[in-house]
Amino acid sequence: MSSDSPAPTPQDDADRIRLKRLAKLQTVSSSSSPGDSDPSAAAQGGSGSGSNTPPTAHAKPAAPPKPKPIPRPTPASVLQAAAGSSSTPPPRQASGLAKKKLGAAPKFDLQQWEHETVGGVLKVTLDAKVAESSGYEIVWLKHLAVELQSEGIATEKISLELLDRLLIARLELDPQKMTDELDYLPVLVSLPPKQTIFEYLVGCWKRLNAARSAAIKKGYTPLDTQNALERIEKIRHLVISYAGYILQEPEMFPQPNGRALGPPELITPLLSLSALSAPLLGSTSATPNTLTPSDIEQFMQDLARRFAPDNELDGILEPVVTGLCFHESLFRPEGLGGGDTSWRGVISGLEVLVGIKSIAAMITRMDRWNPKETSAVRFEREALLGPLCRLGVFPMEWPGIGLSYFSEPDKRSRDDVESSFASLRGTLKSLQSSLFQIFNTLVRAGPESREAVLDFFARVISLNAKRAGMQVDQATVASDSFMFNIQTVLYRFAEPFIDANYTKMDRIDRLYFAQSTRIDLKEETRIKATSEEAQEWEDAHKDPSVPPPNFISDIFYLTIAMTHYGYLKTISSYNDLNKHLEDIQRHLDFINGDGSWMGSPMQARTEAAINKLKSDMNKIRSSQLAYEAGLLDPEVVFRSIGFTNFLSTWLIRQVDPKGKHPSPIVELPLPTEVPMAFRVLPEYIVEDIVEYLFFAVQTSPDKFELSGKLELMTFVLTFLTSTWYIKNPFLKSKINDALFMSIWQYGRERNGILGNMLNTHPLALAHLMPAMMHFYIEVEQTGASSQFYDKFNARRSISYILKTVWNNPSHREALKKEAKNVDKFVRFVNLMINDVTYLMDESLGELIQIHNIQVEMSEKDSWEAQTPEHRREREGTLRQLERHASSYITLGRSTVELLKVFTAETKEPFMMPEIVDRLAAMLDYNLQVLVGPKSKELKVKDPKKYKFDPRALLSDVIQVFMNLSDQQTFINSVAGDGRSYSKELFDKAATTAVRWTIKTEAEIQVLRQFVEKVEIAKASLEAEEDLGEVPDEYLDPLMFTVMKDPVLLPSSKTIIDRATIKSHLLSDSKDPFNRAPLSIEQVVAMPELKAQIEEYLVQRRNKSKILETPAIPVEEPMDTSQ
Repeated sequence: MSSDSPAPTPQDDADRIRLKRLAKLQTVSSSSSPGDSDPSAAAQGGSGSGSNTPPTAHAKPAAPPKPKPIPRPTPASVLQAAAGSSSTPPPRQASGLAKKKLGAAPKFDLQQWEHETVGGVLKVTLDAKVAESSGYEIVWLKHLAVELQSEGIATEKISLELLDRLLIARLELDPQKMTDELDYLPVLVSLPPKQTIFEYLVGCWKRLNAARSAAIKKGYTPLDTQNALERIEKIRHLVISYAGYILQEPEMFPQPNGRALGPPELITPLLSLSALSAPLLGSTSATPNTLTPSDIEQFMQDLARRFAPDNELDGILEPVVTGLCFHESLFRPEGLGGGDTSWRGVISGLEVLVGIKSIAAMITRMDRWNPKETSAVRFEREALLGPLCRLGVFPMEWPGIGLSYFSEPDKRSRDDVESSFASLRGTLKSLQSSLFQIFNTLVRAGPESREAVLDFFARVISLNAKRAGMQVDQATVASDSFMFNIQTVLYRFAEPFIDANYTKMDRIDRLYFAQSTRIDLKEETRIKATSEEAQEWEDAHKDPSVPPPNFISDIFYLTIAMTHYGYLKTISSYNDLNKHLEDIQRHLDFINGDGSWMGSPMQARTEAAINKLKSDMNKIRSSQLAYEAGLLDPEVVFRSIGFTNFLSTWLIRQVDPKGKHPSPIVELPLPTEVPMAFRVLPEYIVEDIVEYLFFAVQTSPDKFELSGKLELMTFVLTFLTSTWYIKNPFLKSKINDALFMSIWQYGRERNGILGNMLNTHPLALAHLMPAMMHFYIEVEQTGASSQFYDKFNARRSISYILKTVWNNPSHREALKKEAKNVDKFVRFVNLMINDVTYLMDESLGELIQIHNIQVEMSEKDSWEAQTPEHRREREGTLRQLERHASSYITLGRSTVELLKVFTAETKEPFMMPEIVDRLAAMLDYNLQVLVGPKSKELKVKDPKKYKFDPRALLSDVIQVFMNLSDQQTFINSVAGDGRSYSKELFDKAATTAVRWTIKTEAEIQVLRQFVEKVEIAKASLEAEEDLGEVPDEYLDPLMFTVMKDPVLLPSSKTIIDRATIKSHLLSDSKDPFNRAPLSIEQVVAMPELKAQIEEYLVQRRNKSKILETPAIPVEEPMDTSQ
């Protein structure tokens, strides 16, 4: 044998590593026990041998310092003594013996109690006979006993000062290794072969709790009980210390093969906390060495109490929290919809963890709480709570839910769909409630945790700024489910300050965007300020000495931003499905065509294409229903409406000069000067209010029955009466559209959400009519390239609103009051006439084209003789005309109705020179189209499809003539219309009206009398205006009529009639000859030219009279020459 030292074996290396790790436990070693024990005994003792061979010289750990006192834990419940405890209960008292007197405390033998308790908790002994008598359930620590005896330490009784050596000796036993010691072989064979170190320590911990309960119940004196409990806590300190370190370094002691070690050993009991998930986790039944749901909370409290003061909690529990938050159940394709609900265990485990403040603080300190270097897409998968927050029902990230819960939607009954809704919504509600509880508990854990949670929300917003774009690449932003769940959490955070009386509204910091950097607005459009103005305002109000905004302000503004980047974009995804569905339907109609493909070689291919489109439509409808399960959940809708109401009220308070709205309600219209604090707010605040109201009034109008009607009406009227507070014209139109949607019928409410309130509330009675007229005028010029078409949609809404409230005398009185502002009302009337002229011309013209195509297609022989390309082209043209015609007819009809009711109520504005001639010409032309020679070309198949009702339209046009039949100015204008007017035309209209029974004989008599007056006026005009050749300088350059009041346009130097330019400026504020800005006040009167024209007219009329005087015949003189 070589004299050199033998080479170290792997076992030696393992021993050295193990001893190094054990050095960590110096602070948790037992100090000398109170009483008569020798304080030096612990320092003299060596560690117990962990090998299964006779011990050699083992390194002994240095005597540890006395541990810090640990507060006694308060157990949630008294636990029963664990099965298999070595403590032998005292024998039952024999019957007939005298009972112990009440109040007499049993004798407390501290040395015996320590012996029984330590041995029973650790299930160890130093006596071979004790182990043998227990069937080796109690482990004989033979080598430690030998070592102690060699040190002169008695082994008859186990004392607390030997605790660390006893525990280490037990932990180092390896049942997988054999020994040559025959007397020790039964000990190793009896060790649980698959029991992990953590399981053993859990068993110790549970037996310790049982011992504590027993000590309390024994009825010892208070001093004895206190001594016992102090020793129990020392044992707890050491057991929990080893349990924590074994989670962190599971290879510290021998472990069985094939078992998941370390963090998974604590993750499994955490997952078992959910009653719904436990049966599905495949966990074994509870044993004395496993943590049951009733154990886990106290165990985690003990773990946190032990390691938090020394800042060791992060290293021990971070892997556990990470493993729990990234559990595989959160990434399964079926998500919430599958049979495996073990994701509930993740939630239950997290709820326990965050319920302990030190662990909650640790979680928000973790790097993965708010990962720094990541993208929006990766964030929801890498952030600690990301996988849990992204669970949901929306089809983009969870396509299986729509396909499984809403397959074949066209075959499902409404009750079936509602049942699926109820199931999914119940699950989603459970998830979202738990998420809020987790975040809320983290917020309440301390200031640092609260700031970390707020930073988390702000980070989600900043990473997803792209979601607000028009075209969003879903691969670059977070999922709809993730954003939606975060939104619901923020709504719940906001609930405490959203009270019915708005008592906490003033606690919201109005200078938040100047004082806080959580939300970046650099790229955001402001309500009515440039980026430079916004920056100046922020610089002026930034004050480093002011404390940061309060929690209410943070939540309020974060919720607004999350709505913009999250919730509303999810709604947009849902709305896009509707558009996609319409596109497919149009394509399907195109493929179906006239059915000529049937029986042709193309039939098989066409049928395959049709079936594919129908399948796609079913998938889209399934996706729609999946979206509706989340977006239209009643609780979510109520919270959304509640927050939107609060936000709209807060916004109005920002512009209320008194700053008290809604107590008292704001005075309208608002002041001309717009406050800068309002101007610099992000435009998306107003936009999001409107967008959500637009969505809610269409999809959930019944939810406004409880609250929201008054706030909706007030918000709309405030910014439609004071449109100068908002710069974006499209945003103003959306506000108008929201009002329009709010009077749509739903259920039994014929007048929609606001119809009744618009006819009763003082604010509406005073301001609705002025607001509608003001916006009708303003929408003419939006500055957009599409403004010509945009205005018609806005005015359609206005027409519908006015028609709804027209029967209310208060609103008609408001119209008369507005008509007194002649210039404004004339502009309004002029625009109405312009609209009717264009819309009726377009719609009736397109009906004629539809008629011609339908006639062409009805001639089967000639139609089938055409090429397939020609037929497809004509069919495409027909579909396009049908879409346009339907829209134009609806808009035109609504405007004619508006004209009818207005001319019945007030007539003077319609008689203004710049109005009356155009009104008469427009009415004559439309009458000619409806009953003139070409009226037969308006006859189309299924006119209801195009919303074309010629009878109602003719009735309205005739009614306008009748309303103005007593106005001589109007009579003269009709008489002067040389293009369309004729007596025969009106006679035909009267006859048709009677035949169609749309007017009574008495009403038609009024029309006939009007025509007689027109004929008289026409004869008079024809007699007066036979002027012959008129000098060009006297003619209007646009109308080519003799000017009555010539004026000079200052920019183009053109002379034009005042009535002509005034009529032009009603629609266009530019000089018609050079497009320079122009107002009526700038034109220059030409009195000299006017006098010349008047003199010319007098001379021409006098000359005409002389020429028309009959000549007196002159008799020839009689010829008298003959």
